[in-house]
Amino acid sequence: MAYLSLRDIHKSYYLGKEEFPVLKGINLDFDLGDFVSILGESGGGKSTLMNIIGGLDRKFQGSVIVDGQKLDHSKEKNMDKYRRDTVGYIYQSYNLISHLTVLDNVKLALDMTKLSSSERTQRAKDLLKRVGLADQMKKYPNQLSGGQKQRVAIARALSSDPKIIIADEPTGALDSQNTEEVLKMLQDIAKEGRLVIAVTHSQHVADAGTRIVHLADGKVTGDERLRPAYQVGNEERLASKEISFGAVLGNTWKHFKYHLGQNSLITAGMAIGLIAVLLFTALGTGVNGYVTEQINKVANPTAIAITRKANTNGTGGSAQAKEAASQRAAMLALAGASKSTEKDFTSQQVKSIKNIKHVASAERAYTFSNVKVKYHGKSSTLSSINSWNKTSSASDIKNGHKPGKGEVVLDRTFVKSNLGIKNYQSLIGKTVTLSYSTTDKKGQLVTVKFKAKVSGISYSTRSALNVIDADLVTKAAKKQNVDVVASAIAVTTDKYQNVKSVVKKITNLKNKKGKKMYSALSSESMISQIQVYVNLISTILKGIAGISLVVSAIMIIVTTYMSVAERTKEIGILRALGESKRDIRRLFISESLVVGVISAIVATGLSYGLAVWINQGLSRITEYQFLQIQPNAVCGIFVISLVISLLAALLPARHAANLNPIEALSND
Repeated sequence: MAYLSLRDIHKSYYLGKEEFPVLKGINLDFDLGDFVSILGESGGGKSTLMNIIGGLDRKFQGSVIVDGQKLDHSKEKNMDKYRRDTVGYIYQSYNLISHLTVLDNVKLALDMTKLSSSERTQRAKDLLKRVGLADQMKKYPNQLSGGQKQRVAIARALSSDPKIIIADEPTGALDSQNTEEVLKMLQDIAKEGRLVIAVTHSQHVADAGTRIVHLADGKVTGDERLRPAYQVGNEERLASKEISFGAVLGNTWKHFKYHLGQNSLITAGMAIGLIAVLLFTALGTGVNGYVTEQINKVANPTAIAITRKANTNGTGGSAQAKEAASQRAAMLALAGASKSTEKDFTSQQVKSIKNIKHVASAERAYTFSNVKVKYHGKSSTLSSINSWNKTSSASDIKNGHKPGKGEVVLDRTFVKSNLGIKNYQSLIGKTVTLSYSTTDKKGQLVTVKFKAKVSGISYSTRSALNVIDADLVTKAAKKQNVDVVASAIAVTTDKYQNVKSVVKKITNLKNKKGKKMYSALSSESMISQIQVYVNLISTILKGIAGISLVVSAIMIIVTTYMSVAERTKEIGILRALGESKRDIRRLFISESLVVGVISAIVATGLSYGLAVWINQGLSRITEYQFLQIQPNAVCGIFVISLVISLLAALLPARHAANLNPIEALSND
């Protein structure tokens, strides 16, 4: 039984509705060990017949039977496997891939075998030695002569150990010496028990085989046996498999390196956009951190200032205005400059707040306005002085310590400028006299006067900090029959993370009439509000930077389409070797993803360098690191880069996969 049989093969091309028959009922049988020459003039249908035998042409009528099994040309995956398992091609124009070395060209088909990486390399080297190119393995095709290129093509055709070798005008571009050498190689291949089918218009080439089939005008006009077919052994042949993604990625990297200049420009374009996005993200993170730090220096991050809820039934202004005033009072309480309310908080109200889960402390906070300070005959008036409580921050007390019982902390500028004490530290431990005017319970004007020991000196570029022991002032006020009203309740939580939940619980507290009683403000709420604005600005800046990423995506699309056009013949070669449409898609998508990964790596490296340089420049103004690149931002850059690269490559890759392999091979 013949190894390969063609039965009633018909093939026509169409121009509009007009039919042009090319093959008109071909019936042929081929045996292993035969070197069959298909002899005929150009246009007789030789190449079309070879494309049908090789599984590239699937649109015809008739049957192709291989080793007793009829090929189903309607199933593309089956034909891909058939080419991987059974067929090797040798072309007149060599069809070597220019960006691959001689060794890598031979290894192409071996990537679709079950051999290990080292075994594939060794087999490719052995085949190149066999064709006399052991010393040319590292060269590229454009560095070889025509005869050498054809030998590489022969080695590649043999690499996957196929049973059928199709040679399309194998000596058409060779001189006489190389022609004889190639014909000898084809004879040796047939002697190995393979079926060699050579398409030629040369009688000399045809005479080198064991059999000549004459083809003219799409019909077999003669079938001549020159000599018996060579003996066929039972040698075990290589098993094939689909090409792995690793092998596709390897070929992609080789193409990237070969066209490094062009690909570097694309990479640079995308990297610039990624750098902008990453740096703007880092700036947003840094500014948020700086704002948080500065607010926390002014107010304890676990602190909450509570004021009474605005009375919506009152006549003194709108509810919105009262609510705003209440919020301002709470904010001032955290900053140490609250205004008094008309009604004091009861002990029961303070206790109920203290009993809320995660509340660490709750105490009344006081603010005293227009307080006169006198020392050694000199006096000056403070606009306000606040009571020290657990929400207060000691970070601005530069000398001494926080006020204890009967003590006060005064601002350095006030001491130097208003009291005239240049050596302000000398005031620590000394006693000053303080007083302020107010009305007593009978509405009469009185002066509350008391003495306090200076425990520390504060200094801040943001605002003056003057704080005092609350008990000292309240006791002095009671002696003058004056009610001291708290400006707020100062609350601290056990952890910063619990501030938000505590604020929510406090603002939801209701009186007997079911009305909410309190407004609350914390540094956390101030930080959140500021972060909203910072994030908005950061997002706008990132959006502007994102425009460059859109341009980069367009560059990738255009470049990939250009690459498909430039590599059309390569696509045809890969399909002829047995790669599927999916493999072609993966080839171009992986090339785009390589650009994306390298762009992200370059962008990350340069961004870190630029961040260090910019932060060093800003260190002259402040020691804070305004550009803070976070790991999650870096991960985000890689994701963005890969997504853009993937989306940009989808259409060109699909276009490449859908190319007709026969037309692709004929592309110049």
